[in-house]
Formats: sequence, structure tokens, C-alpha cells
Amino acid sequence: MKKIITIISGVSLILMAACTNTNTGPSGMELRQQMRKEIRQEHSAPVPEQGRLQQEENSGGGAGVNRTSQQSAGADSSLMRLQASTPELEDGLEEQIREPAPMSLADLHRKYPSTFVLSGSEGRREVALTFDDAPDAVFTPLVLDALKKAGVKATFFCVGNRIEAHPDVMRRIVAEGHVVGNHSYSHPNFIKLSDARFREEIQKTDRLVKAYTGYAPSFVRPPYGNISEEQIKWLASNKRRVVNWNVDSLDWKNLNREQVAVNVLAHIGPGAIVLQHSGGGVGQDLTGTVQAVPEIVAKLKRDGVRFVTIPGMLGIPQ
Repeated sequence: MKKIITIISGVSLILMAACTNTNTGPSGMELRQQMRKEIRQEHSAPVPEQGRLQQEENSGGGAGVNRTSQQSAGADSSLMRLQASTPELEDGLEEQIREPAPMSLADLHRKYPSTFVLSGSEGRREVALTFDDAPDAVFTPLVLDALKKAGVKATFFCVGNRIEAHPDVMRRIVAEGHVVGNHSYSHPNFIKLSDARFREEIQKTDRLVKAYTGYAPSFVRPPYGNISEEQIKWLASNKRRVVNWNVDSLDWKNLNREQVAVNVLAHIGPGAIVLQHSGGGVGQDLTGTVQAVPEIVAKLKRDGVRFVTIPGMLGIPQ
């Protein structure tokens, strides 16, 4: 009885020490390691000498190896029993459900900075005006008029089926010294396309542009700015660059002149690539874009900014 009381007192002291020493308690990892150790000890309790000899005789002398493997298996089964007491996650474990999240456009730019471009060098006072969704019969001619009057060359990202629909406007873009980039054939969201369809969108537009310019563009702007990593890799393997922007005029929201100008001038900086549109859909009004061109150009020229095309800014072929 005295021995039992002594043992109980010792355990009580240990428990009291554990409770009062909360600031230095074991970490989650240490607890898991301790639990495994205790389980292994449980399954490796000393065997009476007679039982041990009998085990060795039955195992043909390999009792040490067998006992180790049995201990390990026992520990694992005990862990599984403990885990089984916890309700299962309804849709399964993380590793069964989670898929790697697709890379954001910012992630893709960081990973492929020389292939996926958002701007030019910050060391030069240069700006590139770019116009998407050309050509159309309404706003592209007006944008061309404004650029001609301002004495500025721009980059037009042209859509293949619109080139087919407005060949005269396309000829004018080229004749007036502007540069043409590939903006797909039908303006789909690239990340939803099969590999074959994506490549067809690029190659078909290449052929259309080349018929007017004599060259296939060395750079592409994906519709909506969306593109996947595999698509970037394919374009890079064909010596092409993806050119998005770092200044968005938001003119596609049917903004007025002042709103478009503020959106551009408030965010401009050396090496800026400015996104605007010169082709609209049914009901879209890009009058604000047309009217903002003179104001944007005049203000930046006063500040000593030079206007360049995308190839001129990036030092790449047309």
C-alpha cells in the first residue's frame, strides 16, 4: 500500500509540473513523436524469459527482426485506430481534392519576364500606345485620324476576322506606319481553348496580317489578357512574345474623354504600355478614346516623353 501511494504521489507531481509549465509545452510535432514512441513501447513491453525463449524457438532464431516489424505494424495500427475515432472529412483529404491553382498573370510575368511582357524599360522616357480589337469601320478610322494629327505611331492588335471584314481600314493602318500585333482570329478566351484551337487562332491571324504587312507579328496579345503557362511556352518555342500592358485606360467601359485621359495620365510612367481600344462591339462607344488621344499625347510630349511602338520599345522584330 505504501508503495502504491508513493507511485500515485509521483504521478501527481509530474501532472502538476506539466500543468504549471504551459509556456514551454511540447510542440505539435513533439507530441506526435512522443505518441508514436509510447505506442511502440506499449507493443514492445518486456516479455517474460520463458515466453521470449519460446518465441525465439518458434521463429527459428529471427525473433529480433520479427519483433521489430511487429512493433512497427502495431504502432501504425494503433495510430489508425486513434484516427478512426475522428469523424472523416466529408469530401476527403486535402491531397485527394486539391489541385494546384493556376498561375496568375502576375505569377506568369515573374516566371517568364522576357516572354510575358507588361512594360518596357523604366530607364527610358518612352511610352507605347496600343489599341486592341482593330480594325472596325467606326472607331479605328477616327483613332487613325487623331494619331495622324498628333504625329504619333502606335501598335494595333488586330483580330483576324475583323481584318477580313475591313480590309481597307487594315490597309490604312499599315500605310500610315503603325505596327500590327496578333490579337487572335475570333477573340476567344485562350485559357478555355484546346491546344489545337489556340494554335489555329494564332496561325490563321499570322497569315492574314502577313498578307498586308509582309511579316507575321513577333508578338501576341491574348484577348482579355488571359493566357496559360503552356500557351506561353508554345509561343516562346516559336520565338514569340506575349505583350499585355501596365496602364489600362478602361475605355471599354464606354468612358468619356476626361475619364479615359485621367486613367492613362494618372498611372503613366517610363516604359508604360497603355491599353486602349479602337474597335467596338455593337452598342459600344469608344468616342472617349478618340477624344482623349490628343490630350494624352500633348501632355506627355510636354513632359519630354517619346512615343514608340512595341517593337521599338522592346527591341524586337515587328
